[in-house]
Amino acid sequence: MIARAKLIPSLVLGMLLILGGPLMPSQISGLLGVEAAYAATVRSITVTGNERVDDSTVVSFLALRKGQNATSSKIDESIDALYQSGLFSSVSVSMSGSTLRIVVKENPIVSSVLFEGNKKFSDAKLSDMIETSSRGVYTEAAVAQDARNIELAYDQAGFNSVSVTSRTEIGENARIKLTFLINEGDRASIAKINFTGNQSIGDAQLKAILRTHESHLLSWLFRDDVYDEDKLNVDSELVRLYYADRGFPDAQVLSAVADFDADRNAYFINFTIDEGERYEFGTIDIETSIVGLDANALRSSIRTHEGRRYSLTSLQRTAADMSRDSAHQGYSFAEVRPRLDRDVEAKRFNVTYLVDEGARLYVERINVFGNTRTRDFVIRREFEFAEGDPFNRTFLAAGRDALQALGFFSRVQVNVEQGTAADRVVINVVVEEKSTGSWGGGASYSPQTGFGAELSLEETNFLGKGQKLKLAIGGTLSSRTYDFSFTEPKFMGLDVSAGIDAYRRTVDEGKPYNYGTDSTGFQFRVGAPVVDKLRASVFAGFDQTTYTDTDANAPAYITGLGGAVNKAFVGYTLNYTDVDNQISPSEGYALNLTQQYVGIDHNLLKTEVKGRYYIPVLPDHGVVASIKGQAGIINELGGGSVHPTEAFVPGPQLIRGFKSHGYGPKNGTNALGISEYVAVSAEVEFPLPVVPEAYGLSGAVWADAAYLGASGLDGSLITSGNGVQTRTSIGASILWDSPLGPLRGDFAHVLDKDAADDTQVFALTIQTLF
Repeated sequence: MIARAKLIPSLVLGMLLILGGPLMPSQISGLLGVEAAYAATVRSITVTGNERVDDSTVVSFLALRKGQNATSSKIDESIDALYQSGLFSSVSVSMSGSTLRIVVKENPIVSSVLFEGNKKFSDAKLSDMIETSSRGVYTEAAVAQDARNIELAYDQAGFNSVSVTSRTEIGENARIKLTFLINEGDRASIAKINFTGNQSIGDAQLKAILRTHESHLLSWLFRDDVYDEDKLNVDSELVRLYYADRGFPDAQVLSAVADFDADRNAYFINFTIDEGERYEFGTIDIETSIVGLDANALRSSIRTHEGRRYSLTSLQRTAADMSRDSAHQGYSFAEVRPRLDRDVEAKRFNVTYLVDEGARLYVERINVFGNTRTRDFVIRREFEFAEGDPFNRTFLAAGRDALQALGFFSRVQVNVEQGTAADRVVINVVVEEKSTGSWGGGASYSPQTGFGAELSLEETNFLGKGQKLKLAIGGTLSSRTYDFSFTEPKFMGLDVSAGIDAYRRTVDEGKPYNYGTDSTGFQFRVGAPVVDKLRASVFAGFDQTTYTDTDANAPAYITGLGGAVNKAFVGYTLNYTDVDNQISPSEGYALNLTQQYVGIDHNLLKTEVKGRYYIPVLPDHGVVASIKGQAGIINELGGGSVHPTEAFVPGPQLIRGFKSHGYGPKNGTNALGISEYVAVSAEVEFPLPVVPEAYGLSGAVWADAAYLGASGLDGSLITSGNGVQTRTSIGASILWDSPLGPLRGDFAHVLDKDAADDTQVFALTIQTLF
């Protein structure tokens, strides 16, 4: 039996819940289960205040429907949904009896979006940064966010003091004309980049590898002095890797701090570096657990030679090359891992490359995304495996690098995910395409031909098939050129390039020849790798040249040709390159051998060999020495002499300080050329002090010497220029890594020459390996 003292309070509490439930706050009453019992049921819904948005659209946002109870939580949820739609500036939802009444006020429509005060970004670029658009809905929150987006873009471009406000004007039909008012302010500069703790590597060398650059005279043009925090983080990693490749495995960037000076509107950036100790490589060995693998055959891949400075890149490239060579031996799942044993006292790393069997995985599928123009097969063929083949991470990384090197994409991302089975993987390749077609124009000048110009059209991804097409028209006051070139880089799907070149070239009579030429010709070419670093190409073609003489003063060896000369030619080129950087090498060597036979109206064999060896003299300070040698000979197979029109034409590429066609044997004023030559050049390249590294400028001093032979020519034709057969010169150069490619300006002083030679103090040429 329930005690009387407990029964009476229980009855009182029950009466309070029944009578007071509707008066409680919705949160409490909902918890107690009272709200639903007393909420009105929605029998009808009315919408007022809407002009553009129809009733059904408004109702679709509601959390309530006819026949449901209109609880306060459902009403609040409906109000929130209507606001979040962005269509309304004010919303009211309430119950009147059994009718759910919705009263809204619509946000106005934007008639136009304009920008004022913008110089850095065009209106089109600013429009891409914002969400508000013409014929869209106007909301204050969206406009405020758009203003912040614009400010952020300016901040990333170096305009730290930018301010963005908005102005609205009400026009016809209550539509709003929106104008963003931009006060760009002055662009913040980078006054100074300092390094602390770099005892072994100079400031200039470190600045040269950074993506962040100090402000300089041409910053207004290059726009390369913009401070960006993300870029500064990348620079810290670049500095660490630079040290890791130069003997400092423990180097760290302790901090990279940018201090902003408001008075100067400029940043001062400070890198604090802990170099650690410098190490070199010790003993190098290879161990493998794979039965049948020829470990000795992998030694040719080693780049970490004993006694050389420690280099992280050399370790990684050696491991990758060994993995690739193991796959070529038939062990596709081989994985290579370098084991390093540190000798602290000797400051050496003894390296053992461990070659073991990795996980046996197969490529189930390769997915390609983002290529709207480039064909799928162009992307897939850059990987050394196909669907169903063994999966190899080295080949995967090489394929990614090959795709980036094509120049077709601004971004390449490759990732691997689990396939439908444990031993299957799916490879996803995501690319972002960029423009591959370009119009080009250029101007040139030489003492022989005067001013010239060229207009070209080039497409490096023709029809999305990865093919290269180029058309060019050029000329000077005395010459015209027309060139066509087409290249298929993967002929028949193989690692073989094939192409055709056609040309027409007209040179008027004048210096250095008392006759003119009109040449038309073509050639086919095929190239393929032979072994690692060695590439071979073969070529064959036809040329017809007509010689003209308008003033009847051409030499007898030209008039004797009878007007037109036909020749067919076939030849090959072997090119071996083992340098650390193709554009700006500092270590390694390159060799080139070319031979071609010329027939029909001629019968001769041309042979040329060239080589260059690079030595890092002061690698920590960017000082590099190189020695270049080259030689050539023409053999007349018919037993006669080499015709001057087929002789080698010596120019600045052979020995500097002399004009092209301006030295060597001559017949009157006509250059005869040479039938054999040997040349050697020594050069030291170094950074230019004071000059900002962002200019891409460096200096060089050099010395050239050459022997010019004419034993294969008809000696009776030589009237001058052969009294001295050696030429020497010395000089200095300015090298520029320009947007048009590596250029060099050579200032020369000739030491030995013939009295008939034409010399020059300065020449502007393209920088090449040879």
